[in-house]
Amino acid sequence: MSKKVGVLLSGCGFLDGSEIHEAVLTMLHLDRAGAQIVAIAPRGPQAGVMNHATHEPVPGAKRDILEESARIARGKIRELAEVRARDLDALILPGGFGAAKNLSDFATKGAAAKVHPEVARLLGEVLDARKPIGAVCIAPATLAAAAKQKGVHPTLTIGDDKSTAAALVQLGAKHEACPVTGFVVDEANKIVSTPAYMYDARISEVDQGVAKLVQAVLAMA
Repeated sequence: MSKKVGVLLSGCGFLDGSEIHEAVLTMLHLDRAGAQIVAIAPRGPQAGVMNHATHEPVPGAKRDILEESARIARGKIRELAEVRARDLDALILPGGFGAAKNLSDFATKGAAAKVHPEVARLLGEVLDARKPIGAVCIAPATLAAAAKQKGVHPTLTIGDDKSTAAALVQLGAKHEACPVTGFVVDEANKIVSTPAYMYDARISEVDQGVAKLVQAVLAMA
């Protein structure tokens, strides 16, 4: 039977939502492995809207996280509030600033970050159920904050960015430096992470790390 793997999205676009390359590569490798993809996103307003051509905020603009995430999922998406750990065999969080703006407020609060209540609930359920979790790019920061609430202190990577790594350590996680094409596995907690676009990387390099993460997550599912 094929594994059901949740892909938790945070919008559409690396500056204010999910990083599209990371999300699509995650789904591509899941599909190639024969897994069933369950795209998920919370409903509610984004923390902000960015112009991806100028990298500037769009004053007054409002977008819904679920509706934007549906662009990546081609409309086949479930609202996070309706998903439980029992519905999934594993969960993967692509990166993009939405993971640190919409799924938590790590982007502005750092080590004092609070996690979106529904995100914290699902991650907590998956941790309690001992099901594997994958986190890409900056998403390990939100995972670390959610894990802290459960008394779990995972080993994670966000590449080699010292300030972000220090914030993860303050959240109770252990940080392990890792190249863009690599990945880090926390066997004890069934957590896999890869840095992806935490580096100024080529999509082919990001692809290698994401492919290894997906393979490792499925091997534990």
